[in-house]
Amino acid sequence: MKKQKSRRSGIVIMSRLIVLLGSLAYAMLFAVLNGSLGFLSAMGITIFGSLGIAKALGASIALSYGWIIGLTIGLGIIRGLLRFIEQYLNHFIAFRLLAVLRNKIFIALRRLCPAKLEDKKKGSIIAMITADIETLEVFYAHTVSPVCIAIAVSLTMLAILFFAISPYMALVALIGYLTIGIVFPLVFSSYLKNDGVSYRKSFSLFNAFYMDSIKGIKDIVLHNAGDKRREEVNKKSDELLLHARRLKRKTTLSFALTELAVSVFTLLAVVVGIWLYQKDIIDIGKMIVGIVIIFGSFGPVIAISALPSNLTQTFASGERVLNLVDEKPIVYPIEGKENFVFENLKVQNLSFGYDDSHKVLQDICMHAKQGEIVGIIGESGSGKSTLLKLLLRFWQKSEGDIFYNDKDIESVNTDSLLDNVTMVSQSTYLFDDTIKENLLIANKDATLAQLDEALRQASVYNLIKSLPEGYNQQAGTLGDNLSAGEKQRIGLARAFLRGSKLILLDEPTSNVDSINEGIILKSLKDSKKDKCIILVSHRESTMAIADRVYKIEDGKIKEVR
Repeated sequence: MKKQKSRRSGIVIMSRLIVLLGSLAYAMLFAVLNGSLGFLSAMGITIFGSLGIAKALGASIALSYGWIIGLTIGLGIIRGLLRFIEQYLNHFIAFRLLAVLRNKIFIALRRLCPAKLEDKKKGSIIAMITADIETLEVFYAHTVSPVCIAIAVSLTMLAILFFAISPYMALVALIGYLTIGIVFPLVFSSYLKNDGVSYRKSFSLFNAFYMDSIKGIKDIVLHNAGDKRREEVNKKSDELLLHARRLKRKTTLSFALTELAVSVFTLLAVVVGIWLYQKDIIDIGKMIVGIVIIFGSFGPVIAISALPSNLTQTFASGERVLNLVDEKPIVYPIEGKENFVFENLKVQNLSFGYDDSHKVLQDICMHAKQGEIVGIIGESGSGKSTLLKLLLRFWQKSEGDIFYNDKDIESVNTDSLLDNVTMVSQSTYLFDDTIKENLLIANKDATLAQLDEALRQASVYNLIKSLPEGYNQQAGTLGDNLSAGEKQRIGLARAFLRGSKLILLDEPTSNVDSINEGIILKSLKDSKKDKCIILVSHRESTMAIADRVYKIEDGKIKEVR
């Protein structure tokens, strides 16, 4: 049973996300400085405005009305400039980090591929690359900086209130800041956490299911399963909507309580200010300025109080991304060891199981060399494809040995292995690009003559040439412009174009008719001179070109010809 990963705390997730800033930390500090100075400038506008009112009410204010008006206008201009710089830096950092995070995800996917990705839903991965990353962008652009700004502004305002107005007014502000900026976020975070996680999980599942529905639309129509599938889509959509509504209701309640708290503490500041004025502790000018400072300084603190509604989703998205980035692959790439040029392959006593309870392959022994075609037959699910994956070290063998040129596969550099060995799987994936670009994946420097020859060998040359745009024809999203057989033959052409010395073919003719199968098999036989081809099929007829044939049955192998 797969062990459930323990959920990270919000503090751990935030700290890990902040560490990702790296060299951008200096830009973030500059953004925080600009944001803090910008908000203090905004506060200065209201403070000087209150000084003007206090002066009109008879308070002893040294500044003239001209200076008050001039400073107010000046601070307004400075506020606008600093706000622009802050927002520019925040979004610069956020978008740079979006690229960094997506790069880290793709690196993680490449590291985990293919073993760890076989049990992951593709729609969920797409949701991570899109929606989860966009959620994290909000964290970098609208969370880190506001928290730092709130701390800086609150400390500054407390100092002004304590030394310039009254310690009592500073105490009111301090209680308000702590309540709205710390107590409320902690309470709301706990209150919203489960709903935020449930919403992100439901969103991911819906994405995965919807993507599967789009990919399988042809089969859904062919089997007249549209109504049933629509009901299932609607059901999952309703579940997602239910989670969204529940989260929205709780978020709205938290916003309402925050606004109520601001009103309460502002009223308390008014009461304390009037009391201090009546006791002749402060004059009317200090009373007005103190009340204005307290009321106006709640802005950054409110921003912190509003964070839990976003942070619950940020934590869920952040944890999903960090889980993928931290996940350990089953097989690690080998570097700094030996390279080789394929001559022969030897497999001895190879055993493998996807888990400890069942062995898919047991005591497999076989050999192959350059210049021959080796066939492997067996029923579906007998382990033929698994054996090919082990030869590419896509999975880690449980027992036994795989030797290339008498070099253990564990001592051969992964890049060298992939240069020498190419596999064509049962289903060929075509990118939403031209036929030519899909072929050049195998050899980016291939000439037109090499492309033509590879297509001829794969019995698909005439088809490509008959297309309106030839090589420049679009394969279409998921290769939908081509049939399964045509895609399979293009995959075979890639293998020929790659030029690897060992070609592993997993059911290479399963989706083609008998005429094209004969042409492909003849091409394979003609090309074996300087290559070794391991041909896997459940068809006995396909083995006609094989120099030697093995049969896999019940996880064991034996030579039958």
